[in-house]
Amino acid sequence: MSLFTTGPDDRATAQTRPAVPNTVSTDSSAVPDTAHTGDIVGALGRIAKGESANGRSLWQRMRMLAVIVGPGLIVMVGDNDAGGVATYAQAGQNYGINLLWTLALLIPVLYVNQEMVVRLGAVTGVGHARLIFERFGRFWGMFSLGDLVVLNALTIVTEFIGVSLALGFLGCPKAIAVPVAAVVLFAVVAGGSFRRWERLLFALIAVNIVMVPMALMVHPSVPTIASGLIPQFPGGLDATLLLLIVAIVGTTVAPWQLFFQQSNIVDKRITPNWIRYARADLWIGIAVVMGGALAIMATAAFGLAGTDLVGQFTDAGAVAAGLSDHAGRAVGVLFAVLLLDASIIGANAVGLATTYAIGDSMGKRHSLHWKVSQAPLFYGAYTVLLAGSAALAFTPDHVQGLITQGVQVLAGVLLPSATVFLVLLCNDRPVLGPWVNSVRKNIMAWTIVWCLVLLSLALTTATLFPDVSASALKSGLVAGAAVGIIGGAVVIVVARRRAVRADADAVAAAFAGIDPEVVEDLDEAAGLTRAERNAINERDRATWRTPALATLARPVMSPGRRAGLLVLRGYLLLAIVLVVVKVVQAGAG
Repeated sequence: MSLFTTGPDDRATAQTRPAVPNTVSTDSSAVPDTAHTGDIVGALGRIAKGESANGRSLWQRMRMLAVIVGPGLIVMVGDNDAGGVATYAQAGQNYGINLLWTLALLIPVLYVNQEMVVRLGAVTGVGHARLIFERFGRFWGMFSLGDLVVLNALTIVTEFIGVSLALGFLGCPKAIAVPVAAVVLFAVVAGGSFRRWERLLFALIAVNIVMVPMALMVHPSVPTIASGLIPQFPGGLDATLLLLIVAIVGTTVAPWQLFFQQSNIVDKRITPNWIRYARADLWIGIAVVMGGALAIMATAAFGLAGTDLVGQFTDAGAVAAGLSDHAGRAVGVLFAVLLLDASIIGANAVGLATTYAIGDSMGKRHSLHWKVSQAPLFYGAYTVLLAGSAALAFTPDHVQGLITQGVQVLAGVLLPSATVFLVLLCNDRPVLGPWVNSVRKNIMAWTIVWCLVLLSLALTTATLFPDVSASALKSGLVAGAAVGIIGGAVVIVVARRRAVRADADAVAAAFAGIDPEVVEDLDEAAGLTRAERNAINERDRATWRTPALATLARPVMSPGRRAGLLVLRGYLLLAIVLVVVKVVQAGAG
């Protein structure tokens, strides 16, 4: 049966990799790259185009899930990259387990954000960057792409720093570690086989199992860990603590994740029929990333507790050395191995997120199914990105420390902007049709955006006014939350009234001049139960695919929305400057 074909790679069928030179699809769908249509090819098997899970046994559905698993797992594990390891270790070393609650609160944020990306990728068949360009125009598209490229390039610098710190602890000099890592990263990607790439990533992900013995060897206290789930601000809420909290947010829910997972969903050829399986893949990834973050934070907290290193975090390499001295050489080695593995996975995912977006926005081939000679821009941009980032990894140590800290905070500051475009796209009915956000999902999504904005505002305030008290910051956060609740309620009421009015106008226009008896019959048919409406909605979803984007009229940007986006953009630019100032001050201190 075609479902479980296990050929050597995705070159097994002509359908899998097109031989024609044309990169633009000639059908009526939105998919622009012909490599993005065909069989679903995964590390653990293949699902033929047109297959479905209907009528399958439980064992067969589990095997189908194994084929689908990949984008959600990789994007989440890639989230625990070098910057993530350093940030979680800093939280554990400086504040014990007292910031564990931030990770718990980020679980719904991770799922809501990335689930929207899953739907966008599977339904539209195009990447996040292309959707922004097509639906909001070149001005906003260039802003989003510019943010992504700069932030991702700096993030990859931190991955190479992580490689040098990890291998440096294990005795390998930077002059060898960084160039070899760059070559390995290119070799992993440039094979012209999506299946081969995913298998290599799965092998790297398997190394994360070392986090289990690493955490157990420092003898963590379960009651102490449980107490860390209670929201608290150890030492008071000041700019330093806020900087770390925003960094935790930025490293756990980073903008690159939106671009990578959507493009990887497209590259794996996952269609709306498999969205439920892609959601399960996402939950598996969230479980792994949260387990890893907990293990890293707990290892630093319990392994360094009671030593003179508490509150003295410098970098992840120093954490490995400190753990080796105080918790045993084995713990330090396992931490270094985890840091090295996280750096390689993170650099791979972040680099691909960037080159996916560049190729996507420029309408060029951007798929791991193509060979280097068939997609020179895609692989060329990846090579330049690796080379430039590797070169920056040779900057002085204090500069590297500033880059590592600043990248995570900048990711947290820029996340509201990326999330706003994500939510707007998920409410774009011409693009998503019956897959648009429900009211409940919109409430959750906009709540997340507002919470991120509040955190950014608090950080900006603490940076501008370093003497502001913790109680004033808490009061400001509470007041901001109240404003968000009241404003959200007003928006929901107004939106529902507009929707009812629009529906009434549409019905009046549709049935103008029609026999009243026919209208009456339609009204009776409209009185469906919720189960019946859900069944109809599921049927519509099963057959919906986004039309070619060029055939869709671009949504009109209302003055209010344009003003809001401009204000957000202006504020974020100011916040970025202030974050840079704060990071430099922290480094000087």
